[in-house]
Amino acid sequence: MKPAIREWITQYNEEALMPDGFDAAFVGIAERCGQEPVLVYDRQKCISVLQSQDMTEEEAVEFFEYNTLGAWVGDNTPIFITKWGEAL
Repeated sequence: MKPAIREWITQYNEEALMPDGFDAAFVGIAERCGQEPVLVYDRQKCISVLQSQDMTEEEAVEFFEYNTLGAWVGDNTPIFITKWGEAL
């Protein structure tokens, strides 16, 4: 799926960053005033992807928060959403 996502986002922002391994958590794009669109991922689905790689829920949350959510790499960094009704 990644090539399809890349092809689609290129129409909006050729420099949008895609975190490795989270295609199943991809939601769409987000737009902000005065900035290029960025990719959007579902936080809980990212954690589920990590759990499917033999991590406990606690390990997956810790890994995600430190290595993915905590990784600011510029204006093209993806956004991770928490859906209404889901715990952080």
